[in-house]
Amino acid sequence: KISLQQLECHFTWNLRQQDVDLDDLEETIDDQIEFLTKSNITNYNLLSYVCHLKNSNEEALRNLQKAEEEVEKKYPDQIARRSLVTWGNYAWIYYHMARYEEAQTYISKVESSWKNLSNTAQWKIELPEIYAEQGWALLKFGGQYYQRAKDCFEIALKSEPNNPEFNAGYAISIYRLEDYSERRNEELSQSLGPLKRAVDLNPNDTFIMGLLALKLQDFHRVNEGEKYIEEAMQKTPDLPYILRYAAKFYRRKGEVDKALNILKKALAITPKSSFLHHQLGLCYRNKLINLKKLTRYPPQEQVKELIQHCIFHFKAATERKPKFFSAHTDLANIYAEAKMYEEAEETFQKAFQINILTNRDKQDFYFWYGIFQHFHMKSESEAIRCYTKGLKIEEDSFSRLKCRTNLKKLLERRIQRGLEDATDFGTLGFIHSLCGEKLEAVECYEKAIELCPNNEEYLSALCELRLSI
Repeated sequence: KISLQQLECHFTWNLRQQDVDLDDLEETIDDQIEFLTKSNITNYNLLSYVCHLKNSNEEALRNLQKAEEEVEKKYPDQIARRSLVTWGNYAWIYYHMARYEEAQTYISKVESSWKNLSNTAQWKIELPEIYAEQGWALLKFGGQYYQRAKDCFEIALKSEPNNPEFNAGYAISIYRLEDYSERRNEELSQSLGPLKRAVDLNPNDTFIMGLLALKLQDFHRVNEGEKYIEEAMQKTPDLPYILRYAAKFYRRKGEVDKALNILKKALAITPKSSFLHHQLGLCYRNKLINLKKLTRYPPQEQVKELIQHCIFHFKAATERKPKFFSAHTDLANIYAEAKMYEEAEETFQKAFQINILTNRDKQDFYFWYGIFQHFHMKSESEAIRCYTKGLKIEEDSFSRLKCRTNLKKLLERRIQRGLEDATDFGTLGFIHSLCGEKLEAVECYEKAIELCPNNEEYLSALCELRLSI
């Protein structure tokens, strides 16, 4: 076991099963093996780990064999160097199968390879391709792994600064980090330069081209972004990934019908894709929003038809990927729009029961469920409860800001109508405190204590505020 823990492979990279939807990850890897032309060693290695997590060790071994075949085909002169992660995975899987002699054989293969490759007294050396492989695996496991992925690609680039694959991984990591942290300011953006460099180093990587186009669009450089999208679609007209990015680009640009046509083409190529169904739902929702903006009394048949399209595609996305959180909340919201309140409630509850929710997801949930309770169920008390829960999750996000804004308005209106209680003043005090409005916070907590004199939470908050003023 001590020797196993020294190996560099998926089993030692702290990739936790509870952070990812394994079925969805397996489908993603299968799609990449089928549609992306680069070497699949990394994909087969990761797929073997996913199979192990799903208790399919025999299938895991078959994928490792495929990884070995890829190494022999692509790197016949570097078999040992390029097989270290694969052999490490073999050792771990055989260990879990209680086939200890075979596990030891692969441990020994790795150790002897390290010694042969190392020019130093220490037998363990740092290889950039291993850091890169770790980076790709981390990217697949979701938002909380993106910083570690970036760090891995950064280390790999120190050895090979012009390596197109390492540059692509580094650019994707920063792009995802910015997306995850909702950074939309061009001056603060760090991904634009790396994305451009990755495209320059490999002009045939249309996956990166698509991301560059979307990033340029984020900064209102739409014409520049569109050139990259059009070029990418010319180079790889049937690649599902670039079709996805192109559709997203045109939907955000307002060319919804063009986006719909692209998505339908992509869906014909990958009919099981939950992502494409979700994007189709978003397009129909955009058409619905535009229809309502353009006419005061939109034709009800048209409204009904668009709502049905939204429901169909959002529902298809949740059925194909049961842990697709945003598809669940989008479906719940469109049910509410259609006055299908029981279905909306049921879908919201399913969304909250997903077991891989991040703090951001929970904030999104409380914001949208608060909207549902406030405007559809006409329950101010439930809306206040939801917004408060979203606000108390201590992570900055757009949804947390919206929870705060909606909650403040609701509480102030209740106070104006004379409906307030101690909790309302206490919550308003908490909001003022978060905004740095200490005097207003003190005033609210004092009123809360008048109505509820022995509340320790309010007394403690008031004491802290007075000491800080």
